[in-house]
Amino acid sequence: MKSIPITSIEGFQIGQAQDLEGGTGVTVIINKDGATGAVDVRGGGPATRETDLLDPKNMVQKIHSVVLSGGSAFGLESSSGVVRYLKEKGVGFGMKDIIVPIVCQASLFDLSVGSSDAYPDREMGYLAAQNSEQNVFESGCKGAGTGASVGKLMGFEHSMKTGIGSAAFQIGPLKVGAIAAVNACGDIYEPDSKIRVAGIYDRETKTEIDTEQAVLQMATQAMEGMNTTICCVITNADLDQAMLTKLAGMSQNALARTIRPVHTPNDGDTVFAMTSNQVPADLTLVSVMAIHALSEAIVDAAKSATPMFGLESWSSLHQA
Repeated sequence: MKSIPITSIEGFQIGQAQDLEGGTGVTVIINKDGATGAVDVRGGGPATRETDLLDPKNMVQKIHSVVLSGGSAFGLESSSGVVRYLKEKGVGFGMKDIIVPIVCQASLFDLSVGSSDAYPDREMGYLAAQNSEQNVFESGCKGAGTGASVGKLMGFEHSMKTGIGSAAFQIGPLKVGAIAAVNACGDIYEPDSKIRVAGIYDRETKTEIDTEQAVLQMATQAMEGMNTTICCVITNADLDQAMLTKLAGMSQNALARTIRPVHTPNDGDTVFAMTSNQVPADLTLVSVMAIHALSEAIVDAAKSATPMFGLESWSSLHQA
């Protein structure tokens, strides 16, 4: 299994746009030919669009874009800009002489970073879709990760800056990759380890605080934080929608391996999956590759972030 760029998976194009001053942004994954799509939602507070459409028993099997954004429910507006872009390109679900682009989305809560009035709108979504024509992806405080942070359980002043990350792998012609915007309630760890990457941080004492221990110690206190990790797995494996739904569900194992605690009532954890159906592949193999890719993408989102909005990051604490 060799590492490859996320942008090398044929059939997909990725674009980002952001407001660095306002602290929000959007990341768009497009497949103009239509990709089989699926989703698995496990967080207790999701902000999503068109997830019911992805139930295998429903009519539409192919989607044209997954949008990951900041802005919470306000940010769902950005996918309308992606719809407009795709319509202009003649991309969509055909019904006689009418074309309807199928765009799914999940948003994270970043309104406590930068400006609470800043969120991805139609224009930002359209710009990100336009930028996808260059098919360039940048990790860190870009796109949907612009305003992402973790460790907000004890208040925003104790949080750390995170962002968006990616990873992808290849075995023979089979390619599997993942993108993750990490705004979790829990701490971020190296996969299956006790090596913490980001979480609650006390800037006065310069000490890291374990979130799970903080939950136990704050048993009688109000806990803060609106959080979410939103992800998209992309592949060229030939899977039907039911199999892809299983892939999205198994990919959630990556969150369990790297985020503690995870899938809390305050999280909106959502994993989308898209495939171009080009390469015959075993579902178990694809799932194992996806879990590895998504685990690495989550860690990348934390390690590639830079300090912003008064928040420290892994890079500022460990690469000084």
